[in-house]
Amino acid sequence: MQLIQQVDGSVWSQPCSAPSLHIFEWWYFRKYGTSFIEQVSVSHLRPLLGGVDNNSSNNSNSSNGDSDSNRQSVSECKVWRNPLNLFRGAEYNRYTWVTGREPLTYYDMNLSAQDHQTFFTCDSDHLRPADAIMQKAWRERNPQARISAAHEALEINEIRSRVEVPLIASSTIWEIKLLPKCATAYILLAEEEATTIAEAEKLFKQALKAGDGCYRRSQQLQHHGSQYEAQHRRDTNVLVYIKRRLAMCARRLGRTREAVKMMRDLMKEFPLLSMFNIHENLLEALLELQAYADVQAVLAKYDDISLPKSATICYTAALLKARAVSDKFSPEAASRRGLSTAEMNAVEAIHRAVEFNPHVPKYLLEMKSLILPPEHILKRGDSEAIAYAFFHLAHWKRVEGALNLLHCTWEGTFRMIPYPLEKGHLFYPYPICTETADRELLPSFHEVSVYPKKELPFFILFTAGLCSFTAMLALLTHQFPELMGVFAKAMIDMFCSAELRDWNCQSIFMHLEDDLELPPAPQSPHFQN
Repeated sequence: MQLIQQVDGSVWSQPCSAPSLHIFEWWYFRKYGTSFIEQVSVSHLRPLLGGVDNNSSNNSNSSNGDSDSNRQSVSECKVWRNPLNLFRGAEYNRYTWVTGREPLTYYDMNLSAQDHQTFFTCDSDHLRPADAIMQKAWRERNPQARISAAHEALEINEIRSRVEVPLIASSTIWEIKLLPKCATAYILLAEEEATTIAEAEKLFKQALKAGDGCYRRSQQLQHHGSQYEAQHRRDTNVLVYIKRRLAMCARRLGRTREAVKMMRDLMKEFPLLSMFNIHENLLEALLELQAYADVQAVLAKYDDISLPKSATICYTAALLKARAVSDKFSPEAASRRGLSTAEMNAVEAIHRAVEFNPHVPKYLLEMKSLILPPEHILKRGDSEAIAYAFFHLAHWKRVEGALNLLHCTWEGTFRMIPYPLEKGHLFYPYPICTETADRELLPSFHEVSVYPKKELPFFILFTAGLCSFTAMLALLTHQFPELMGVFAKAMIDMFCSAELRDWNCQSIFMHLEDDLELPPAPQSPHFQN
């Protein structure tokens, strides 16, 4: 409070910045989930007051633990390429034409541009005119400019396609041979210009012919230097991407068995390329075929403690265990006789999946509306939940009673997780950065699911209300001293008169009870002997 002397000599108080401090404290808590005052006290004031342990070993151990947790938090908040991402031209753009809404954010498309530059370019692209054009095309923000650049790259290849090469060394016999087409140009046209899946598949087949030839040539020259090795790595990424998208086209067009065969062959041919997560595409296709034994075999290979988890892995494992008991599961019967061993395994698998990603059940149970999945997802976040439920909701509905079992058991997970989330139960603590990243990945018209809900403590609400009320009284007293004086006097008089009235009424009733003898109340005939 600040004292100000008035013209008449009286001194009044003026409110200082205490309310603004509490407003800042409230804003900081809503944004970062922790108290600013508490953080400053623990980080800066506690060491000055001697609250730090002198044992250096404990300090080093705690610092190592903090650094490990920080590294884990960073890895948990890493944005991943969605293995089931849709086609821009044939699916995302059609949604925009129908609804007028943009399903992809600028941040998501920028991440895709970075992925394309990483997978489809190399340092030697400037030596080939078509690849040099495509290197610039992947950086273009305007979709029409990218499509025009892809057509230009194909036209340049047509112009420069005829070269003279000798058929036999030291011979005068010559042959007109065609240069390989630009595979990445066909990829861009299939992804962004094709308006149907069938058109995209035709362009990807043309890209496969060009990409396979480039891969075989670079495979023979990869050991001739670092430049050839980088080119071979690029050609490998291009070929794997083309074959994976061809398998996804077959899956979209209903040729699921063909898609499964293509995915299995691709995983056998390139077993070390796990960055595309082709096994998640395979799991979804096998579930469509209802080949649950094959699904279990894939899970046995990839649901390992040393491998990174995903919602597809955890919830598919829960679906298989729920399938064994869901058709006969009844919550009333389970409450009477208890859970059997198979039912307990299914419930534990659901709890494990929900702990990994708590946003998925609301989409599977259709408590929240689905949108088109983004091209990138955040593991354990709302974006991953949307991507999983978009493709796997039909598989859960196909298993009788699976959604009923999920509905009855998924909320029990939160009773097992410690609160606050300083540590997890089966996984690492849930990262606090998912909300911010999901808001960047998901469109603005979608309401982002937040876990855990940030609830303001009662102490912060109470102190904020008390300080605001005090500041308002001080401001009114400063502006209207006479009126506030009359109001205060009236309130004091009313309070005193109310106290006196209550005291008088209480004394009157006490006298009446002493003077009057009331007859006993008659008993009810239902309680007579």
